[in-house]
Amino acid sequence: MDRSSRRSRRVAPLVAVAAVAALTLAGCSSSSGGKKAEEDGGGGGGTAGKATTPRMTVALVTHQAPGDTFWDIVRKGAEAAAAKDNIKLVYSADPNAGTQANLVQNAIDQKVDGIAVTLAKPDAMRSVLAKAEQAGIPVVGLNSGLNDWKKLNLLEFFGQDESVAGEAFGKKLNEVGAKKAVCVIHEQGNVGLTQRCDGVKKTFQGSIENLYVNGADMPSVKSTITAKLKQDGSVDHVVTLGAPVAMTAVQSVGDAGSKAQVATFDLNKELTGAVKKGDIEFAVDQQPYLQGYLAVDGLWLYKNNGNYSGGGEQPVLTGPAFVDKSNVEKIAGFAAKGTR
Repeated sequence: MDRSSRRSRRVAPLVAVAAVAALTLAGCSSSSGGKKAEEDGGGGGGTAGKATTPRMTVALVTHQAPGDTFWDIVRKGAEAAAAKDNIKLVYSADPNAGTQANLVQNAIDQKVDGIAVTLAKPDAMRSVLAKAEQAGIPVVGLNSGLNDWKKLNLLEFFGQDESVAGEAFGKKLNEVGAKKAVCVIHEQGNVGLTQRCDGVKKTFQGSIENLYVNGADMPSVKSTITAKLKQDGSVDHVVTLGAPVAMTAVQSVGDAGSKAQVATFDLNKELTGAVKKGDIEFAVDQQPYLQGYLAVDGLWLYKNNGNYSGGGEQPVLTGPAFVDKSNVEKIAGFAAKGTR
């Protein structure tokens, strides 16, 4: 796959989800994997029609941590696209960057037709992604790595600009009258999470500090946030970077006897209910289902049609969008189906 020759053919892109409009949806069988396994199963959200193109195998390799429900939504979108496109989808994940790189190497060794990968820690992926390129395997990025996907010669990127999302979040905090906040980072070294907090700091007119927790240990997350709120009663907002951490933060607020509000990045079914109840003030949705769907569908489009969204020069943005009491009823039904 000669990226330099592809660049010469690219034209000014329309940064939109054109891949969805190009094809009809379907709900047939696909193959997906657990952390290091695969199984047959259909993706949710499909309707009629299925590609008759030759069977492909696509590896989706993420930095999912155990218990992080965000990635269930990403995977569901990927499975729906795989079912429609006659793709065998092999899913694997590990939050450790070195292990994630090894999973990409496994996909290369299996001679898959395409790889979709997250770049939470891009430097750790550089070497193995170069091997994928040498092997002629097209690779697309999703979710994390917006600032690095072109440097690593990926074909496309589907996700959210985390800095822009963070800046929008900071402005929203100003609108709701926040004065002092903590930004809870649940995975150290994850560039996307750091960009979110940095973006909030850029536009938030109050004071904010980062609070580091171990997102793989929710009891520890709860106790750390609780201790911070007890230690500093002037904190009026807890900013979290994922739905599970947000729900834990709600418990911490209660345990600390704090009046702080919780606002978060990312969404799931449980969190939409918390927004309805007022336990979560607002959330930023980056549409993970769409990220998984477009990443897999994008590889099908490239292999069969030579298409690539964004002209290979611009990302396809799936967020940010705010969810609060004013619009949560519209979102809740989709969240219940696992598509938002």
